Amino acid sequence: MDFIQRTIDLARQNVAEGGRPFATVIVKDGEILAESANKVAQTDDPTAHAEILAIREACVKLGTEHLAGTTIYVLAHPCPMCLGSLYYCSPDEVVFLTTRDAYEPHYVDDRKYFELNTFYEEFGKNWDQRRLPMRHEPREDAVEVYRFWQERNGGERRVAGAPTVASPTGGKLLQASACNS
Repeated sequence: MDFIQRTIDLARQNVAEGGRPFATVIVKDGEILAESANKVAQTDDPTAHAEILAIREACVKLGTEHLAGTTIYVLAHPCPMCLGSLYYCSPDEVVFLTTRDAYEPHYVDDRKYFELNTFYEEFGKNWDQRRLPMRHEPREDAVEVYRFWQERNGGERRVAGAPTVASPTGGKLLQASACNS
């Protein structure tokens, strides 16, 4: 099966049905494990991005939060939320089919605090210098939750079984550049 074409077809079908032009296909062992189009318009859920929905489905099917051994195909270079999710689930590879520069003449998704072309610069700022108003309210009881978690996990700080280094095959996230988000 042509997984790239499947990703394009899913996104095209979603647009035809009133959705947004994004889709994700997750492949393991040469078979589609999970796939989804973006469902933000259909659900009014700003987190219902194709990557997020497909990752959720794949993890449920595998019974793990780790997607080692998979390749994830996405229509566009992932947004910051999806990019973070991709880092967390640790696939072997992410293949994206368009850059922001390529699709920007046809689609823009800039929000009050979020503009794709400046997000990585914004994200790199200290929390109190970002456009999104944030306030730090330190509480020792909040830190205590993490101490409790560590105690319940035999003194370990890391999640058991979490991939912590790149795969021996050099699995890496492919990206064009920071401005192509």
